[in-house]
Amino acid sequence: MTKADLIREISQQTGIERAIVAQVIEGVMEGIKSSLIVGGEEVYLRGFGSFILKKRAAKTARNISRNTTIIVPEHTTPAFKPCKAFQKSIAIKS
Repeated sequence: MTKADLIREISQQTGIERAIVAQVIEGVMEGIKSSLIVGGEEVYLRGFGSFILKKRAAKTARNISRNTTIIVPEHTTPAFKPCKAFQKSIAIKS
């Protein structure tokens, strides 16, 4: 499902115009991004999951095209952690 599909689905279910739904979806995504990037705060959506920051340790990696070793520095990356109820609902359908 793409963002456009999600907007269309929400618009059909709620009867709200697609343009308004698109603005809300964009606002939610910008809010999550700014919370993680600017504030370093994690976002918890009860009943759905959490958008968190994970710290990755420094490691050595291989550039196979040049056959060289490089060092990847320690960095932080965003991640999504679904809640237990969400995980169970997916496991039941599988």
